[in-house]
Amino acid sequence: MARCTAPVEGHRSASAAANCPACRGGRYGRRYSGYSSGYSSYPSYSSPPSYSSPGSSGGGSRGGGSSRTSKPRWSRAGSGVFYTPEQVQALTPVRANVENLAAAQPDLRDVFLCHAWDDRQGSAKELHDLLEARGVRVWFSEKDLGLGVPMMRAIDKGLVNSRVGIVLVTPAMLRRLPAEGVADKELSALLRRERLVPVVHGTTYDELEKVSMLLASRAGLNTAEESMAEVAAKIAELVKI
Repeated sequence: MARCTAPVEGHRSASAAANCPACRGGRYGRRYSGYSSGYSSYPSYSSPPSYSSPGSSGGGSRGGGSSRTSKPRWSRAGSGVFYTPEQVQALTPVRANVENLAAAQPDLRDVFLCHAWDDRQGSAKELHDLLEARGVRVWFSEKDLGLGVPMMRAIDKGLVNSRVGIVLVTPAMLRRLPAEGVADKELSALLRRERLVPVVHGTTYDELEKVSMLLASRAGLNTAEESMAEVAAKIAELVKI
């Protein structure tokens, strides 16, 4: 009786199957005749599935550029907001702090918006307006710094009385931080707590790393990957109880 030569030949090509005295002309010969390599028994894909990891797209983005979507435990029933697994992982500790603070100090603002002075009438106001339209209570300097109020003391109170700090990272912010002005002091306070979400807008994490390694180490949201409105929707879900 003819013996299969697979242990020797490997049957990794049509010719190997054809030369096998046991398999040529039989069902194994037909099975192998169309294969071109030893890995052809796996399903054929026109392109590999996409499994991105933080920092894999958008010039060093850590907002979570994965094509996969996920729903965190804090999403409400029927919510149309979807997250990448990386975003869920990064935001889960922030949400835990939100829930703890909401139970202990229900009167706190939802969000303190840290931004560069140059962005106060542009991207910072846009994000503020989008958040407030979703019912988020935002501490925003353009609205909450009254005339004659000591600025640093007002900011200090805003930080203390807010559950989450949103840092709007823009080219203007990157220019301001090395000067160690107000934005730098706000950021220093926020970095001490697990209640900070960077929103990268108009720049990249690679550029941020050149200015603040600590802030760049925090995964957040990125308008290079989704619109400002989508970012605001995710923040609103994150902070509302």
